[in-house]
Amino acid sequence: MKFFTSKFVLSFILTLSISFFIPTSTTSDFFDCISQSISTNSSNIVFTPNESLYTTILQSTIQNLRFNSTTTPKPLAIITPLTYSHVQATIICSVEFGHQIRIRSGGHDYEGLSYTSFDQTTFILLDVNQFRSVKVDLEAKTAWVESGATLGELSYWVSKESNNSLGFPTGECTSVGVGGQLSGGGFGTMARKYGLSSDNVIDALLVDVNGRIMDRDTMGEDLFWAIRGGGGGSFGVVLSWKINLVYVPPIVTVFSLPKKLDKFATQLVNKWQYIGNNITNDLFMNLLISPLQQNGTMLVTINGLFLGRANELIAIMDDEFPELGLQVDNCTEMSYIESVVYYSVYLRGQSVETLVERRPWPKNYYKFKSDYVERPIPEESLEELWKWCLEENLILAMEPQGGKMSEIDETAIPYPHRKGNLYIIQYIMRWDDEGFNTTENHVASIRRVYEKMTPFVSKNPRGAYVNFRDLDLGTDGDTCSTSYVKAMEWGNKYFKSNFKRLAMVKGEIDPTNFFCNEQSIPPLVLSQSF
Repeated sequence: MKFFTSKFVLSFILTLSISFFIPTSTTSDFFDCISQSISTNSSNIVFTPNESLYTTILQSTIQNLRFNSTTTPKPLAIITPLTYSHVQATIICSVEFGHQIRIRSGGHDYEGLSYTSFDQTTFILLDVNQFRSVKVDLEAKTAWVESGATLGELSYWVSKESNNSLGFPTGECTSVGVGGQLSGGGFGTMARKYGLSSDNVIDALLVDVNGRIMDRDTMGEDLFWAIRGGGGGSFGVVLSWKINLVYVPPIVTVFSLPKKLDKFATQLVNKWQYIGNNITNDLFMNLLISPLQQNGTMLVTINGLFLGRANELIAIMDDEFPELGLQVDNCTEMSYIESVVYYSVYLRGQSVETLVERRPWPKNYYKFKSDYVERPIPEESLEELWKWCLEENLILAMEPQGGKMSEIDETAIPYPHRKGNLYIIQYIMRWDDEGFNTTENHVASIRRVYEKMTPFVSKNPRGAYVNFRDLDLGTDGDTCSTSYVKAMEWGNKYFKSNFKRLAMVKGEIDPTNFFCNEQSIPPLVLSQSF
């Protein structure tokens, strides 16, 4: 595909609604197709609702209990492939007999798009959980990692194979699947030093709509560009990723400083807005702001990971952020792999071996939203924000941008939120009880705070992070009949000007929109290629 050259003028047809054709067939025909196409007993990889393991497998990696109710649409079958040929067979048979598929690796997607269908369409769940291999090439400083491995497993095996001299810039939640992390960009604690996870992908194996397995050379640079940050579930099934590994020092330093959000702590937050994104790239310093209902106030916890020794960190902080008053006693030195456990929060205090035990993140009901901040929020407005969060019982996570991320052009991969962003805000609403009214009330709460934040965040478009999926941003409702024009409502927020290119790639690789969900990339079909 040769899409982007100034020598030609684009001529295209906006396909306002491309529906995936579903031929008439019986369910048994589909299962016969699967059985005939695989070389093993299909009962080992195909699970239907009348089998005891079906529910166990379905619920195994569902994190958001909002999408684990009796009314949540369930898959016609769950297929857990053991070989790449099983994935090929699933796609070929699903296409032939008109079943959509959902593709799940770690199950952390905030809106449940990898394991349900909100328009009641019959679908197959392709769960790549068993693809967990991590093969490290120490000489080349690269690794092939399969999509079903967790971020914890990836970090553990890279550390073990390299004697803790190499790492990879992954996210903070160790139970997230590699497939989801890399397909959406992948932000984490080393992003300011080495860029996003997807910035460090150099090859991949993907199964397309025709069942072909393609690597970077055979898929072409446009499709390879699209899968590194264009969101999961739109272009095919990525089986495995080849990644560049990065140097990590023998000793790193971590700290967590909780501060009651009084006037002084607000001043600390305000100062962080100015330095968090341009302090040394060796330091990742984020904020977690949460309500203390029993005290009627908010708590800010300032967390840091420094790629070096504590004395080096203290010298930097004394110079750049003396107001924080960080002392050596506040810091803990450890190996990088131990810091992965530390920053995972829910594993903190455990051994590094817990990273390969695939311990799930604690499950509950939640709704998330995100924003990018380009200019510091005034102190008086921060104090208003604390009040809104206390009233609504809302948690905020603020994570710095800048560093290597800002040095990379916003068109290099689909993730566009580069230069000019100070930090990203993640709005977090969690609750423990179920029920329609309870859910509606909590979702309404987070939406109110999000609306009030409009004057203080990015504009034209108001940006959002695709790995923090948010159906509030827009959805066509009809899963596989998505209009490109309608999808621009949310697509431009996730991808800015890269959205059009993503839709063009989609139109080339999957013009009938087989790989689709409520916020998948719609196909923009060209009248000519060039």
